[in-house]
Amino acid sequence: MSEIKVPAMGESITEGTVSRWMVKEGDTVNQGDVLLELETDKVNIEISAEESGVLEKIIRQEGETVEIGETIGTLSAGSGGGSGAPASEPVAEEKKAVTPAPEAPTPPPAPVAAAPESSDSAKTASPSARKLARERGIELDQVQSKDPIGRVYQDDVKSHNNQASAPAAPPASKAPAAPSAPAAGSSTYTKPVERQRMSRRRATIAKRLVEAQQTAAMLTTFNEVDMTAIMDVRKRRKDKFKEKHEINLGFMSFFTKAVVGALKKFPTINAEIDGEDVVLKKYYDIGIAVSAKEGLVVPVVRDADRLGFAEIEKSIADLASKARSNTLALSDLQGGTFTITNGGTFGSLLSTPILNTPQVGILGMHKIQLRPVAIDAERMENRPMMYIALSYDHRIIDGSEAVRFLVTVKELLEDPESLLIEG
Repeated sequence: MSEIKVPAMGESITEGTVSRWMVKEGDTVNQGDVLLELETDKVNIEISAEESGVLEKIIRQEGETVEIGETIGTLSAGSGGGSGAPASEPVAEEKKAVTPAPEAPTPPPAPVAAAPESSDSAKTASPSARKLARERGIELDQVQSKDPIGRVYQDDVKSHNNQASAPAAPPASKAPAAPSAPAAGSSTYTKPVERQRMSRRRATIAKRLVEAQQTAAMLTTFNEVDMTAIMDVRKRRKDKFKEKHEINLGFMSFFTKAVVGALKKFPTINAEIDGEDVVLKKYYDIGIAVSAKEGLVVPVVRDADRLGFAEIEKSIADLASKARSNTLALSDLQGGTFTITNGGTFGSLLSTPILNTPQVGILGMHKIQLRPVAIDAERMENRPMMYIALSYDHRIIDGSEAVRFLVTVKELLEDPESLLIEG
């Protein structure tokens, strides 16, 4: 028999949550088959069988938190055929246990034990909780769960059994049922709600966003970019660009190039704080925020300063595809020096991005919208304009530095030909 353990998943990850088991106890699996999916702060990881055999026991259930190296199940060696013979013996024992039942005047308890079977589907419970409930003749619908999503565990069944032994408990539980009829037309009517357990990744995102606001002296400065020149370049070059590189010429490559150019002029914005030291990074790994099913993730385009437009576009497309199919590796998410987030894809006209700590700067892109712009003292034109926002850590970045950084980004974007020549 071999143990199924939680594998090491990188220095920054020490625990995870069992998202779902792909197999059940007693199922035969082959070496390499996926046994379960583990949800971590950053990515979901599939744990596969290291050898062929039968899943003997599931120790940690779905929704439970587990640590690196912890045993979460056991696998017995051998094929499905080998496990069939032992499996038949308990069945025979069960039949022996059932046959004496008609002799004794104890058949009435049998329907009581069967009642929880029908209620099992109405309430989610762990296998051990279901078993204990059947043994004690307890309906799962009557068990109060301590779990946020209402899943019943063995301890909940034990607690319910202890409470049921007290004579005063039954009347108290039936009391709320009496006013249910008049409550339909009264002010005490309970409005329907749905309680959902926060995913591990969503909980981590929430925690880190709050930490960013509590630990960093975050400030945001705004500007706007006239996108006329970029849209003109894309219109003139997009067909040849796609023909040559087999990828569309999008906006993100322009913004990535402009950000790298501005970071080279203002290196403090490409840094992080370590105690009382400022760590200036001499490389440019740009995080691109992508909206995935489980929440926002920020995969990283490595060495963006060394990449051309086509390489940046291909890298972003590849990372976005991985994010949406939930196949990002930890290495795709670690070590970014600066982040770009584009709320404009969802129609956002203006927003304040929150720092992706320990980074000290993040650029927010927004929706391109036609607005009247003064060309000179006498002329007005409708131009495709975009608001851009830079959130920064005021502890090491001065306001004037942040403003000049954003102005540099604006100037580079409004002169895209220079970016294309350099790229």
